[in-house]
Amino acid sequence: MAGADSDYYAVLGVGRDATPDEVKKAYRRLARSLHPDVNPGQEERFKEVTKAYEVLSDPKKRELHDLGGDPFSTGGGFGSGFGFSDIMDAFFGAGGAARGPRPRQRRGQDALIRVDIDLSEATFGVTRELQVDTATTCPTCRGGGTAAGTSPRTCEVCQGRGEVQQVTRSFLGQVMTARPCVACQGFGTVIPQPCPDCGGDGRVRTRRGLKVKIPAGVDTGTRIQLAGEGEAGPGGGPPGDLYVEIVERPHPTFRRQGDELHCTVTVPMTAAALGTTVTLETLDGPHPVELRPGAQPGQVITLPDLGVTHLRRQGRGALIVHLDVQTPTRLDAEQEDLLRKLAGLRGEEGPDVGQLAGEGQSFLGRLRDAFNQR
Repeated sequence: MAGADSDYYAVLGVGRDATPDEVKKAYRRLARSLHPDVNPGQEERFKEVTKAYEVLSDPKKRELHDLGGDPFSTGGGFGSGFGFSDIMDAFFGAGGAARGPRPRQRRGQDALIRVDIDLSEATFGVTRELQVDTATTCPTCRGGGTAAGTSPRTCEVCQGRGEVQQVTRSFLGQVMTARPCVACQGFGTVIPQPCPDCGGDGRVRTRRGLKVKIPAGVDTGTRIQLAGEGEAGPGGGPPGDLYVEIVERPHPTFRRQGDELHCTVTVPMTAAALGTTVTLETLDGPHPVELRPGAQPGQVITLPDLGVTHLRRQGRGALIVHLDVQTPTRLDAEQEDLLRKLAGLRGEEGPDVGQLAGEGQSFLGRLRDAFNQR
């Protein structure tokens, strides 16, 4: 076989100044004499001649060859789009792959189903009963596809080979190609009496119940693979897999970020100044959250191990509580009088009570101190 360092001019028997027409004529002459149907045993020589023609008929490859380079390093084929591999496939089959009838039994396709769960189920896990519509093996013919008492019959068109050969004429002479048999669709056999329930496919569509264990820690987009629970294969072939994709519904209170949960707790200004205990309804039940006197807006309180369970390791994430301090907007006369008295005691009356950040304590901080001094 000619390699990168072969003299393709010598292979075709032409000079280095040969014109494209001279190259084509030399190749046609050699191809006819070395054709496998005419001269068996000359397959390697025929491939060598064809490869030489592929190089010398392509200006770019020919130039590379003349410069001593590898003409196949840049890929490409014949200018007409008919390349070396096409010729080899025509004579010897695609890639030299073994030919023959294809099996009726094939693996079934994978199936996908989406399941909605809430945050609590994602945190602690849950077992769901699902109804799945998939193709299952036909119970009447057990996947064979034939009616009772019958069996597949050898195809009379291709004689069981699954393919038919066709001879066409080209500039090389007669070229023999193989195509899948239309009569049997390449199986090599036909089913004269198909199963009345599946029509010869060996499968029927049914709805079946399936229990799925959803582990703790899943999130939207998590896929659970159930091997062998997908579509049954044609002709009684093995089934594919079923993938359960998780979709987590939004929670009215908590926002999930990875395995952490976030929530916002709103308390009155007086409670933030004096300190209080808030009972928070978590996924694990009521949980007390202590706010020390002088709690500030935006303050963050971390509660460990009250978030979502880690999917691939032990433990749980944290619950992050964000504090929102609510300033009263509607005061009756008595409440307004009390606040004015407090402002007077703290010297916070008048137009110049504002303060830039970093200059001192905030109003709530000073309010906390006022109550602590009493």
